[in-house]
Amino acid sequence: MQTLDVLVVEDDLRTRELVRECLEGKAQTTLVATCAEALHAAGEREFDVAIVDRMLPDIDGIEVVTELRRRGSQTPILLLTALGSVNDRVRGLDAGADDYLVKPFAQTELLARVAALYRRPLLGARTTQISVRDIDIDLLGRRVRRAGQTVHLQPREFDLLALLAQHAGRPVTRKMFLEQVWCIHYDPTTNIVESHISRLRSKLKRGFKDDPIETIQNVGYRMRESA
Repeated sequence: MQTLDVLVVEDDLRTRELVRECLEGKAQTTLVATCAEALHAAGEREFDVAIVDRMLPDIDGIEVVTELRRRGSQTPILLLTALGSVNDRVRGLDAGADDYLVKPFAQTELLARVAALYRRPLLGARTTQISVRDIDIDLLGRRVRRAGQTVHLQPREFDLLALLAQHAGRPVTRKMFLEQVWCIHYDPTTNIVESHISRLRSKLKRGFKDDPIETIQNVGYRMRESA
């Protein structure tokens, strides 16, 4: 793994040092303890990966994730949590986190998850432009236009669209969405995929009569290649 620029948002000194030691020699780490410090650091530059603790002294870590996404940050985010329930983890992912790690954790697993987030398919894709039907997708600039009109998408919505476009004409299963967009390898009882697809569809259809996304019953979704 190349040397990465990682933001670590963790108020517990012991955990912060554990993360720093784990990434030593593999990443340049910026260590902060509060939401305010995290948002200030993220405003200075775009990090390769952010590691955010769920329980911060001034605010819930999920609020940090939400605010970063609201500001348009595309940095992959790993959420650290001592809360192990499925609903809690899904809430963090739905807020915009890309992966989660439950405390206590092994250093090797943390390093593996950071590396996996950095080499997400979209970030490493050779193709930087995809055009399907009347939809043009700029993978590097993360911009979308339909029939020349800009479509404003949230980070997760963009990732869903890019995955659909990369498999245009072929079905993308719910499992594929969870693994490649949310980086999770289990199937929780949640409508996280469905709710994001619904919002994506609404934005793509605004001002148009046809829906470029087809639902495949009991399988997933497919991007139609022709009208």
